[in-house]
Amino acid sequence: TGCQGLVAVGGGSPIDTAKAISVMSTNSGNIRDYKGVDKVQNYGAPLIAVPTTSGTGSEATRIAVITDEENDVKMMMGSNYMLPCAAIGDPLLTLGMPQSLTAATGIDALTHAIEAYVSVKNNPMSDIFALSAIKLISGNLRMAWSNGKNVEARANMMLGSLHGGIAFSNSSVALVHGMARPLGALFHVPHGVSNAVLLKEVMEFSLPGNPGRYAKIAETMGENVAGLNVMDA
Repeated sequence: TGCQGLVAVGGGSPIDTAKAISVMSTNSGNIRDYKGVDKVQNYGAPLIAVPTTSGTGSEATRIAVITDEENDVKMMMGSNYMLPCAAIGDPLLTLGMPQSLTAATGIDALTHAIEAYVSVKNNPMSDIFALSAIKLISGNLRMAWSNGKNVEARANMMLGSLHGGIAFSNSSVALVHGMARPLGALFHVPHGVSNAVLLKEVMEFSLPGNPGRYAKIAETMGENVAGLNVMDA
């Protein structure tokens, strides 16, 4: 339409859709051409992201996931050209989320943080945001779920989701998300639910690869690990 910019209001799907629209406003071809990493050549139209869930962190990431319904694939694309130019995080916009959505998006955000922290691509900057997200989400998700009008819990969840998005954008997600995308595409399972199904199994699988980091996650979640050996912690 020749518009000069976009505002995305909603959860991860509307924000990712806006990223795709932005990209296609200045890049040629089909959105399928940009599946993968660093294939976008030009900045799109400026995008302001206003999340209404506390989950994807898409307002602060270079990632978009677009469902290709013809091929039953959730296409992941990543580019610095897809990063929103501004994000507005207002927890009051999340007060109406139902319990099921609060739980699913909260686990998605927690998974971002955990995977960013244990990823082989972790780094000092991503660690700061990942641990902050783990602490905020683990300390507030139950309260946000049980009382959706708890503004403090909602605010902490929105901040935790934002920090989780920054963390995995500067590190990486891992096997949980790698397996969750096809689950969602093939069986139309909500993304956070597919993460929840896989998180425990993948953590148990990957624990021997970096027990020290998993011990730090337990400590950050408030578990008493004093005096334990690293595997018990």
